[in-house]
Order: sequence, then structure tokens, then C-alpha cells
Amino acid sequence: MKLLLSWVLHAVALMGVAYLLPGVIVEGFWAALWAALILGLVNTIVKPVLLILTLPLTVLTLGLFYFVLNGLMFYWVGSILEGFQVNGFWWAVLAALLYSLFATFLSSILFQEKVRIERI
Repeated sequence: MKLLLSWVLHAVALMGVAYLLPGVIVEGFWAALWAALILGLVNTIVKPVLLILTLPLTVLTLGLFYFVLNGLMFYWVGSILEGFQVNGFWWAVLAALLYSLFATFLSSILFQEKVRIERI
């Protein structure tokens, strides 16, 4: 159940990014659900391989290439999925940054862990 709720939250975050950025187009909530699913799969399967392959470049740029890699993944998903479009690489980099911020914010609100502090 938590996985399905997380998937819907990521779709809502994607809709928020599309609302704020004119370079990102999502044609409805179903397209956002599919895009969130594909983005999650790409980030789980493809991105770790690319991260290892581009590690020297990431170290050389002091980690800034990681943003480029996120933008490339976002742009790639926008180019293969119908109903989800990204109009340029820099839009993809900005959208990937906003998407991760929105998704983290929404997840932190919904999935708060109760912390209990006890004295010893």
C-alpha cells in the first residue's frame, strides 16, 4: 500500500513540475502516473549503471555532473513516453531538480516516522 501511495505522490509531484515549468508538458494524471512509473524504473535500473560509468566525470566536476545525469534521465523518459514531454535539456535538468524536491517534500509529509526519545 505504501508503494502505491508513493507512486501517486510522485505523479502529483510531476504534475506540480509541469504546472510550474512551461518546458514540461504532462497531458493528464494517467500520463503522470506512467511517467512516474517509468522514471522510477529508470532511476532504479539504468541510473546506477550510468553513475558508475560516469564516476570519474562526476568526481572531476565535484558532483555537478550528477545534476546533468538526472536531467538526461528525465529528458530521455520525456522523449520515449507519449503524454509526457520535455522541451529541452535545461528544462529537464531544472525539472529533475524540482521533481526530486517536490517528491521528497510530499513523502516527508505523508510518511513521517514517529520518533520517540527516551532517557536512559
